[in-house]
Amino acid sequence: MELGDAIFGRTSVRYFSEREVPEEQVRALIEAAVRAPTASGLENWLFVVFKSEEARERIYTLIAKGMEAYYRAVNLPEEKIEKLRERIYREGMFRAPVYIAVFIDRRVRFLQGKEFDELEFIWSVESAAMAIQNLMLKAVELGLGTVYIGVTNFPGIEEEVRELAGLDGNYYLVGVIPVGYPRGEPKPRKRKKAFEEVSKFI
Repeated sequence: MELGDAIFGRTSVRYFSEREVPEEQVRALIEAAVRAPTASGLENWLFVVFKSEEARERIYTLIAKGMEAYYRAVNLPEEKIEKLRERIYREGMFRAPVYIAVFIDRRVRFLQGKEFDELEFIWSVESAAMAIQNLMLKAVELGLGTVYIGVTNFPGIEEEVRELAGLDGNYYLVGVIPVGYPRGEPKPRKRKKAFEEVSKFI
């Protein structure tokens, strides 16, 4: 597979088959992830793989809770929230055989001093985001589907994900990535904005 095929073939997959993802493929995803650029060479990321039935059920419930919080935050009517619940609990949206939570360790940094706290944090999140993209592109090559979940960062939910991962408050959750074989044929969507709208040549 050419890199361009993976880039343009990647799309957010929200429905997965029950087929198990082999451990060697999960390892391949993380090995691809850690080849991403990392600010100051710190590699201060941590990938926590949730595969047990109990852990996956807990993560699934937290994602559903986060999605509902997101819908309420944008003031969607109750009937739309009810449709969301139906897609999640009846249709199994976001239910995956593997979840990978990506954290950064905020104690690992290059520049010392409070004046650099925000900058170091941004650099660390950017590094983790690039790692997530590597992971997602590798997933396309392996025939796997992924989707980025950011709603697990709502207050109260992030703490529960950290607790499930056995981590303390020094770790920050960048996102949770459900991983599995797509239930249907993935169909990449076109971008809403044209090239000219998102680029500027000087």
